[in-house]
Amino acid sequence: MSQTTKSAITGAAPEGARDTRTAAVAVRDMFSSIAPRYDLLNHLLSFNVDRLWWRRTAGKFAATLARNDARVLDLCCGTGDMAFALRRQAGKARPLIVGADFSHPMLQRASKKSAGTSLRWIEADALRLPVPDASFDLVTAAFGFRNLADYDAGLRELARVLRPGGQAGILDFGEPRGLLGALYRLYFRHILPKIGTVVSGVKGPYQYLPASVERFPTPQEMLQRMRAAGFREATWTPYTFGIAGLYRGTK
Repeated sequence: MSQTTKSAITGAAPEGARDTRTAAVAVRDMFSSIAPRYDLLNHLLSFNVDRLWWRRTAGKFAATLARNDARVLDLCCGTGDMAFALRRQAGKARPLIVGADFSHPMLQRASKKSAGTSLRWIEADALRLPVPDASFDLVTAAFGFRNLADYDAGLRELARVLRPGGQAGILDFGEPRGLLGALYRLYFRHILPKIGTVVSGVKGPYQYLPASVERFPTPQEMLQRMRAAGFREATWTPYTFGIAGLYRGTK
C-alpha cells in the first residue's frame, strides 16, 4: 500500500461500514462474537509470543507502576491480558489499574479472570471516555487502538485523560520487511484467517484482522499523528522483527 493512500486513513473501516459510527458498531459486534475463544486464539495464532509482548510493554513503564499513587488506564482491554501484565509488573506496589472496553462480552470474561485482584473494569468507548481530564499517569492500549474508527480522535482522547507528564503506550501489529515479511504476510493473510475462523466459528473478525493491519499508519506516520495530538518524545520500538511494536509518548 502506498504512503499516499495510508496518509489518508483516519481509522478502522470494517467491510460494510459507511462512517465512523457504523465502523465502531461493526468492530464491537465482531469482537463480542469471538469473546469465548478470544484468549485461546490470541495465544494459538501468535505461538504464545503475545505473552512476551505484553510483558515487555509493561516493563517499559516499571517506574510508573511501582508507585502506589499511580493511576493507570488500559484502553480496548478486551479480556484484560495487558492489564494483567501491568498488574504483575507492579509487584508489591498497588497502583490503580482500570481496563476499559466497549464490548460487554469481553469485559465479562475479564471480570471473571480477575476475581480476587484489585483490577477494575469499565464499559466505555475509547473515543468518548467517561472520565475527567488529566485523570491518569499512564494509558496503554494493546492491539486495540488499530480498531478505533478515528485514530486522531483516539490520540486526542488519550492526551485528554493523561496528566501533564503522563505516558501513553500503544502496542500493535506492524508489517515486517524482507523475506520474513513475505512469510509473515503469507501466514497472516491466508493461514491465520482460516485457523481463526475454524476455531472461533465466526468468519468476519479473522478476515478483518490482516486488512486492519494493512490499513494502519506506518510507524513514521503514527509518530507524526502522536506529536500532532500533543505528545512529545514519541518513539516506536519494534518487537519480534517488526511483527509488533510499541509506540510511546509523553504528554
